[in-house]
Amino acid sequence: MRFSIWPTPSLPYNDVLEICQHAQNTGWDGMWYADHFMPNAQDTSTPWPEAWITLAAIATQVPRLRIGTLVSGNTYRHPAVLAKMAATLDHISAGRVVLGLGSGWQENEHKQYGLEFYSVAQRLDRLDEACQVIKSLFNQSKSNFSGKHYQLHDASLEPKPVQSPLPLMIGGGGEKVTLKITAKYADEWNVWGDPATLRHKMEILDQHCADQNRSPKDIQRSAVALLFMSEDGAYLEKMRNADIERPHIVGTPAEVKEVISQYQEAGIDEFIVPDFTLGGMPQKLATMDQFIQQVAGR
Repeated sequence: MRFSIWPTPSLPYNDVLEICQHAQNTGWDGMWYADHFMPNAQDTSTPWPEAWITLAAIATQVPRLRIGTLVSGNTYRHPAVLAKMAATLDHISAGRVVLGLGSGWQENEHKQYGLEFYSVAQRLDRLDEACQVIKSLFNQSKSNFSGKHYQLHDASLEPKPVQSPLPLMIGGGGEKVTLKITAKYADEWNVWGDPATLRHKMEILDQHCADQNRSPKDIQRSAVALLFMSEDGAYLEKMRNADIERPHIVGTPAEVKEVISQYQEAGIDEFIVPDFTLGGMPQKLATMDQFIQQVAGR
């Protein structure tokens, strides 16, 4: 099972670099970065660096970790442009990129930047076509595509990615459409959730794979949950009683290890830890060490 870190997207670049270098030096497997242009909040003045530029810089300074977007909104860029970006970064990183892609959901950034914010069904329809465009450009010398939303005309993408294939990850848990798109095109899949949620979603994903005559083993699965790990009983009790919207894990290292084993038993290939709840930099790095040593057993 792989373990990866997800730095807070509003952190200064030097902090993100420090987290990634620390992760590389202490046995973590990868780092993920959110692709948004601003916080999902009324006040959008918080500094918010661009994801792909940040990943390119990290790739040159951190030579071992897998790196990827969690996830890029398909509505932000034409999929052919995104494919070109990912292939270029795969060369910069010597073959360590995962292209995480989703339908796009954050309305405020679309409104501020004048990006069309379609209905859910329209965004998912575009995601389906985008996956076809990206996979074709990665694999064909010339690509032609005539969709409702995207068109290619003898399109080339050179150089091809270092990896064959460069993994395409689909992020999201929508059971009727998103998981069907995942079954059709994805090499990896990610969703927020606890072990029970993951088991349920993966049963549905496996059925979609069967409908597409595809082996479920072709798709690696990863999960995300907020981490509240401590030896402080009072703090843990407080967090257990807190109203936390996102899926989360609360416990001592031993208790967290038990939950992570449940993810592994459910069939999860990678667990991603957002650093959002890990405190300031010294505490963040200390908790990362505690997790990778006492929970992951590195």
